[in-house]
Amino acid sequence: MSTVTSHDGTTIAFEKVGQGPPVVLVDGAFVHRAIDPWASEFANQLADSHTVYTYERRGRGNSGDTLPYTVEREIEDLAAVIEEAGGSAAVLGMSSGAVLALDAAAHGVPITRLAVYEPPFVVDDSRPPRPDSYLADVKAMLAEGRHGDAVAHAMTKAVGIPEQFVEGMRAEPFFAGMEAVAHTVAYDGEIMEGLMSGKPLPEDRWSSVTAPTLVLHGGASEPWLHNGARALGTVLPNAEVRQLADQTHEIEASMLAPVVKEHFAS
Repeated sequence: MSTVTSHDGTTIAFEKVGQGPPVVLVDGAFVHRAIDPWASEFANQLADSHTVYTYERRGRGNSGDTLPYTVEREIEDLAAVIEEAGGSAAVLGMSSGAVLALDAAAHGVPITRLAVYEPPFVVDDSRPPRPDSYLADVKAMLAEGRHGDAVAHAMTKAVGIPEQFVEGMRAEPFFAGMEAVAHTVAYDGEIMEGLMSGKPLPEDRWSSVTAPTLVLHGGASEPWLHNGARALGTVLPNAEVRQLADQTHEIEASMLAPVVKEHFAS
């Protein structure tokens, strides 16, 4: 892996593959290469036409983590990777990473084209909202060293997985990898603050995003994710919303890559 230094001095680790115009992938919650090979699989799908940068968000894997955390620091991390890529790039954001990418574009980070897959907005009553106390509860668990409980709380209250399933997940080998980055639950919690409340999306948060944006959701995903994607399409100045048949939140890299490649080549 290579590294780049973010504005606050934090080391951000990344890999790049392929040749062609740069694309940067922004992962969602928990994801880092030690527990999930999806980013590498996706990068290889685009490597014939693009140089793909996959980076580990701060606090994960080989990247550093300078406190105190703010969303602005993560925007600076993405900006540093894009600067390394040549000064501007197309960006794909996954889940909560999609919201980080949108915020970066709204802050003027030079994103030429943007694709986002299922930002986890809760904009109506199609699922219970994230509790108002969610972020405070997660931070309290982390302060008490209850990393497994923080992960489980995120899985049930933010992701929406039934509690009995999450209890079973605790015994799986991958859960330890999630616990290793449990402190970043609060980071994604900050990014999603106010966006999982069951209320409409803010009309001004991304009103300055002029990059052509492809908003994607899976046809087999939960209805609340469909509704969130459609809601985003109505508040962005330059967006297309598209459904990918038979896909869920855990989309196959081989199904997403050709759609994103087409959008980035437009």
